[in-house]
Amino acid sequence: FYYFIRLCLDKILLQCVLQARTLSGADAINALRPFYFAVHPDFFGQHPKEREVNENSLKRLNGYLENLQKPGFRSLKPTQLTFYVRETEPNSSNVQESFSASGFRAVSFTLRTRDLLSTVLDILNSCSLSTEHIQSLNVNSQLHKEAKSTVNRPIKWDKTYYSFTGFKDPEEELEQAQRVETTLISWLDDNGASAVKKLKKSLPLRKELERLKSELCNELQLSDIRWQRSWGIAHRCSQLHSLARLVQQRPEVLKNVKGRTVVFTDRSGMSAAGHIMLGTMDVHHHWTKIFERLPNYYKLQKRLLFLEDRISELLGGIQVIYIEELQPLLTLEEYYETLNSFYNKLRDSRLPFHPRSLRGLQMILESDRYAPSLHEFGHFMIPTVCDPAALQWFIFAKAQEARENLKRKEEMMITEKELIDTSTEKFSLDRLYKEPSVSSAQMIDCCKRLLEESLPYLQGMHLCISHFYSVLQDGDLCIPWNWK
Repeated sequence: FYYFIRLCLDKILLQCVLQARTLSGADAINALRPFYFAVHPDFFGQHPKEREVNENSLKRLNGYLENLQKPGFRSLKPTQLTFYVRETEPNSSNVQESFSASGFRAVSFTLRTRDLLSTVLDILNSCSLSTEHIQSLNVNSQLHKEAKSTVNRPIKWDKTYYSFTGFKDPEEELEQAQRVETTLISWLDDNGASAVKKLKKSLPLRKELERLKSELCNELQLSDIRWQRSWGIAHRCSQLHSLARLVQQRPEVLKNVKGRTVVFTDRSGMSAAGHIMLGTMDVHHHWTKIFERLPNYYKLQKRLLFLEDRISELLGGIQVIYIEELQPLLTLEEYYETLNSFYNKLRDSRLPFHPRSLRGLQMILESDRYAPSLHEFGHFMIPTVCDPAALQWFIFAKAQEARENLKRKEEMMITEKELIDTSTEKFSLDRLYKEPSVSSAQMIDCCKRLLEESLPYLQGMHLCISHFYSVLQDGDLCIPWNWK
């Protein structure tokens, strides 16, 4: 009995010590400032794939941190995160080699921590960021050293205590979580019910969204309405309601939108692909100005197409293209300036390309690279600052490989669509789609392995192939393409 009383007193003392040693939520945010600065999506405007990965990973990380601060939480499941980390110390020779030519590197790590302090240290250490500033927070410096280790100074509780009280042994729970790897079946078992509940709740809004979109497309004779980012259904409905109000108030300003695509995005204007961009933070006054400027935008677009043709002639007939999924969202003005600068450089260099010798090949221009490359889909990725002589040699050397890649791309696209259709039908999915950062090869591999499984949980669901597990706010299930 006395032994049991002593154990209880020791537990109370331990809780007091741990409370004195934990970070507050505000302290954790301050401590993670270097991390947020290195991974914030706003710094990845020229890299849409990496931006999307960081956006999604930050959402999951914030959820993890919020759960840590909830009173009475026992343990959290291990959470795997992937971030693209910017180079924030360009003069640091010891990390320079790990960065790509674009100035960032991919970092993946799994959080298994049980308090804010060890979580913060785990994140910073995983990303090779300094932890010295944490010592200035209201945290005991000795604890700072202890927390760097994977397990804090252990206090061994007698197993009879857990048998007698019925409490779970936290050490056993943590060890078990570390041993058990998340599998698709186990994750669906744990999260399927939550996804179904969210999906049912979102169904009325989804119908409202389709109705609004269809009505606006018909009334304005639009080709399509899209969204640049993965906003929730309620947010999208709100944006369509806002556009509908503008149509009612100022119908005359929308007379020039016939046949166009409207994209809700972060800023207003016309995109390099010729789509009308409506900034979600802008008011009707800004949108009205964009619609009024459409005739001038159409004139600039014609000049842009002429520039693309001139560049094509100088490069043996290779086609200049703009791929929304692979390139940053540029305005028409920005893309025109890029093309014009590149055209002037080519014209002055007078490269000896034989006319039409490269017909059938494709290229995109990039402003954040220094060396040309060949994409797996067969198009050349050409830096605007590329030396013309080096460009000529590279295109000649890779022309045959580019043609083979283009042919392979067509075959992969057909295979991908067939597998998506087959998977949708087999599992009775309402929708199966992928994030832009998932390649066709990854999607094909994922679908092939899915078709070997029996997954009744997926009936009627919206399934997104991604890089991580997650249930979105409207009930969409996200699973990694390389699920186990």
